[in-house]
Amino acid sequence: MSKTLIRGAKVLGGAPQDVLIDGGVVEAVGQDLSAEGAEVVEAGGKVLLPGLVDLHTHLREPGREDSETVLTGTRAAASGGYTNVFAMANTFPVADTAGVVEQVWRLGQESGYCDVQPIGAVTVGLEGAKLAELGAMHESAAGVTVFSDDGKCVHDAVIMRRALEYVKAFGGVVAQHAQEPRLTEGAQMNEGVVSAELGLGGWPAVAEESIIARDVLLAEHVGSRVHICHLSTAGSVEIVRWAKSRGIDVTAEVTPHHLLLTDELVRSYNPVYKVNPPLRTERDVMALREALADGTIDIVATDHAPHPHEDKDCEWAAAAMGMVGLETALSVVQATMVDTGLLDWAGVADRMSVKPAKIGQAAGHGRPVSAGEPANLTLVDTEYRGPVDPAGFASRSRNTPYEGRELPGRVTHTWLRGKATLVDGKLT
Repeated sequence: MSKTLIRGAKVLGGAPQDVLIDGGVVEAVGQDLSAEGAEVVEAGGKVLLPGLVDLHTHLREPGREDSETVLTGTRAAASGGYTNVFAMANTFPVADTAGVVEQVWRLGQESGYCDVQPIGAVTVGLEGAKLAELGAMHESAAGVTVFSDDGKCVHDAVIMRRALEYVKAFGGVVAQHAQEPRLTEGAQMNEGVVSAELGLGGWPAVAEESIIARDVLLAEHVGSRVHICHLSTAGSVEIVRWAKSRGIDVTAEVTPHHLLLTDELVRSYNPVYKVNPPLRTERDVMALREALADGTIDIVATDHAPHPHEDKDCEWAAAAMGMVGLETALSVVQATMVDTGLLDWAGVADRMSVKPAKIGQAAGHGRPVSAGEPANLTLVDTEYRGPVDPAGFASRSRNTPYEGRELPGRVTHTWLRGKATLVDGKLT
């Protein structure tokens, strides 16, 4: 493997330094480094971060390759600066056995664009009735550590308790899609003023908050770990903040779209804004930003949810829920958190690399940019400004809510263990 010298990069947004990569690891960080025969990348003051880690990605394979494949999804990940993604279990067949999670894991190894860690289903078929093969998935070649029925809530308190007890034995974590199903029957968008005016079925905040409250108490009772997927309301923030103050082992994520977009956009009836959980109010958005800044919310996760054109190009009620996010996540976080002064780039590295790697136990990722560490890195042109053009996406799907919107920042280079996967904004 050839050497690479990144010259003049702002490591975590600090003073410009040189970074030398050799043999898949960072060999040196300092001023005026030189290396004979090294490929030189002139960073020119771009920000160098540890490779991003996404704890919540839908790669759709097996079963929905019309939306995305492991290959196209990991290409999208590399384009967005990611070196590791966790693939959700709601595939066809469901990733509820050792065989399916090993298939996804091997597809990730073959793709070569980023590491793929499968997430195992909590219950058989995501049906919420019977625990899946949690231990077998953990012991498989995929080494599953995170389990989730995402797309559906583990709504039965007894099943949720049993899952928390089971994963505690090997240090795993249950990632809950917090949605009380009885409170969201027929729901189409956030319950509030806009839903009332549009006549669309409302999705109340309490449907999320009640499940989070129950599950943090169950985690405390069992002494286990629970992770809250795509937290979206101000009330949910307060529950997680309270739980952490009690010492409960809970972590939480927020999506980029919940940091930026509000339910006012639904007035357009454009299904690109239809997502689960739904876009909330401006008050919720501001609460989520503050919670991410103060650490109540631990990480940013994309909930990258690709859909084919026909599943979004239809009337609102019939449209699928979800948005693609891997290729725009860092730009949205820069716009909402960095450019607003709520986080610095070290904080972004913490929320988008260090902590998600820790929660998911992703060895070799989320590490410091320092000598001896794996060279999983991403270089960002933070001065760039430009409109989002989904035609240029590496993802197989184009259902982005940001088409034509000007966003800051652009990933120019990504390295996975020293091997460039993205160079000058182009996949290798």
